[in-house]
Amino acid sequence: MTTRENTLHNAGSGTGGDTSTATFDSAQLVPPAGDYSHIATHRGVACISGRLPLAPDGTRLADEPFEVRARQVPDNLDACLVTAGSSRERLISATVHVTDIANWPLFDQLYRAWLGPVRPARAVAGAKELHYGSAVEVHAIAALD
Repeated sequence: MTTRENTLHNAGSGTGGDTSTATFDSAQLVPPAGDYSHIATHRGVACISGRLPLAPDGTRLADEPFEVRARQVPDNLDACLVTAGSSRERLISATVHVTDIANWPLFDQLYRAWLGPVRPARAVAGAKELHYGSAVEVHAIAALD
């Protein structure tokens, strides 16, 4: 379920087909604090905004051990994927930002366990800092069921 749904209709380029984009927020997560949506869908694809290690009620986990924060991010991705009508098995791509690349092996281990046999395309980038003092952020693209 979604907490809100907005549908944006683009003028189209004259090529035909559906050019609408729908945006959603997951009812399982705190509403966005900025000018974005948790999820935007278009032509059978869901783009998931960067998920930070925030508890579903919005509590910032910046002071928790890295493993606690790293486990929260995939849970938040799952909430968005379910809201969009997709799943981790339908992931196409993920981009991971970490503030300390020394934490990468642990995140990769947790991420691998979360994904199971699924292997979407992925990029990993070091970041000087992330919002709310977060140590990791992931945004993703998934096919819709």
